[in-house]
Amino acid sequence: MTTPDSPAQIQVFQEDPEALKAWIKVQALELGFSDCVIARPDAQAELPRLQEYLERGYHGDMKFLEENLDKRANPTLLIPNTRSVICVRMDYLVESPEPRMVPDAPNSAIIARYARGRDYHKTMRGRLKMLSAKIKEKVGEFESRPFADSAPVFEKSLAENAGMGWTGKHTLLIHKKSGSFFVLGELFTSLELPFDEPTTKHCGSCTACIDICPTQAIVEPYMLDARRCIAYLTIEYKGIIPEDLRRGIGNRVFGCDDCQLICPWNSFAKTTTIADFHPRNGLDQASLLDLWQWDEPTFLASTEGSPLRRTGYQSFMRNIAIGLGNAPFNPAIIQALQNSRAQHDEVVQVHIDWSIQEQLSKSR
Repeated sequence: MTTPDSPAQIQVFQEDPEALKAWIKVQALELGFSDCVIARPDAQAELPRLQEYLERGYHGDMKFLEENLDKRANPTLLIPNTRSVICVRMDYLVESPEPRMVPDAPNSAIIARYARGRDYHKTMRGRLKMLSAKIKEKVGEFESRPFADSAPVFEKSLAENAGMGWTGKHTLLIHKKSGSFFVLGELFTSLELPFDEPTTKHCGSCTACIDICPTQAIVEPYMLDARRCIAYLTIEYKGIIPEDLRRGIGNRVFGCDDCQLICPWNSFAKTTTIADFHPRNGLDQASLLDLWQWDEPTFLASTEGSPLRRTGYQSFMRNIAIGLGNAPFNPAIIQALQNSRAQHDEVVQVHIDWSIQEQLSKSR
């Protein structure tokens, strides 16, 4: 009888790429990935859209998007001898949320759902390495390298071209049976595997995500101006947030889920099986005033292994200051803002001043 690890079984895989692809997908699901597709190492079709995006200046301060365009479009330039890309996704919802039509719980600090637990980049890379090791046990040595939003890779385009979903009007990938609350990862390989094919698009005439965006960042279907996007402003951007966008930010202190929450396809969103996505340090229930009391050592201790580290302490406090300004009038907020002014940099102080004025305007 042939065992799963026998030379005969390995030979079958080498002679039958479809069987190997099917086996790889089973292994991916067993490792906790929600889906797995095999993509061509070719994203040339995405390049004109990125170039238009850059020409419009919609990328803001994300200058890294201007670099390595050739490698983004052609993965074989990034990792030579790449023959196929194993694309995976991880669902990250801990519980199915209700659509957030308007900012609720105004004294709460809203953190994007993907960022409430462990940094998914670490989880994703670790499991991709495990997947690579499993494959090597079956077929022998081959070249591979895992990615999780960590290199010039058109990860969404690769996954879309292999049927992981379609790009919605909010520019995120949507899966017909799973919605969009997931993160992507890739394993570049030298394996000759059969490629999966694209799926069809199903946004139709719906404009819910465009209409709900608090800062009107989705300037047209499938085109996002990051300079107006709350996710960009509260995570990537380190400067003074334009005053005309601050009220729209509301109490979102790290990222924004609104365009996803309103999407009808997310009625099918799946909850995660991966413990790393479960909230840490009460980040799903934190109040603005509680977080405002954090000094930098507390921030560092409370965000160890968390995506929130990406903002840095001062930018995180800037975001909370905006949330406090947008909260209902409370003398305790004004007092807390005034008492903490000295421990923050000039950028944060600009937002403290604005927030105090916003609070005072609500007291009249």
